[in-house]
Amino acid sequence: MNAIMTDEARTRSAKNVAIVVYALQALSFFFGMTYLAAVIVNYVRRSDVSGSWLESHFRWQIRTFWYSLLGWLVGVILLEVLVGWVIISATAVWVLYRVIKGWLYLNEGKPMYLPTGGGNGPLANVNR
Repeated sequence: MNAIMTDEARTRSAKNVAIVVYALQALSFFFGMTYLAAVIVNYVRRSDVSGSWLESHFRWQIRTFWYSLLGWLVGVILLEVLVGWVIISATAVWVLYRVIKGWLYLNEGKPMYLPTGGGNGPLANVNR
């Protein structure tokens, strides 16, 4: 029974870390450095969630960071031709979407996508 409690406590702790990371990502719209703190926490605690349903949330959060960083860099480079503002704005909306979707799935106890990489799309459960 202690092993079960330990696993439950470990899962609860990892879920709390994921909540904190989503909060840090959301706060980055007001305090930019929290975005960097969020990805550092993800990398430091990633081994704690290996093999669990929470691993998909950590992967989701890390990918959100790196792809948004790429989007923002491209946007900054293209500010000269005024297209940059559109790219920066689209990247911000995309980050907001990913934070909200991730937080909702986490609260529902759902992984972000199937462990096999099948995704949550319309064809995710076709062969089940």
